[in-house]
Amino acid sequence: MNSAILYRTQTTKNLREFVHALAAAGQKRGFVIHNESTMEMAHTFGKHGVKVGAGFDLHMIQICKPEKAAASLSQNPERAALMPKFITTFTSNGMTEIRMLRYGRTMIEALVEDDPEFASSLEESYNAIRSMIEESL
Repeated sequence: MNSAILYRTQTTKNLREFVHALAAAGQKRGFVIHNESTMEMAHTFGKHGVKVGAGFDLHMIQICKPEKAAASLSQNPERAALMPKFITTFTSNGMTEIRMLRYGRTMIEALVEDDPEFASSLEESYNAIRSMIEESL
């Protein structure tokens, strides 16, 4: 995989139910939702004086595995640009839509040079997060 792919899925659960299930699935694997209090983008935009339309419900959920992230960034701070992992959610036609951007191995290796173990580690995290999402549906 040379580039990036967009993982797409949906659930009949509302956002609150999905986030609760995601947090539980993450806790089993050492992951946390880093920004639960600020993931609602309408609120974030509003804090900056920007109004959005009624029903705007985009949420950006930042997933982190603190222990792994701290060790990884201590080893090579160049990794930081690729570390934040976001799950984006919004409602469409009564369903909670879920998206996650995933970088391909070749792209990771090209962006963080001379650090092949990082690509493997990041792939492992993406796989774990995808499993967390699927468990939460």
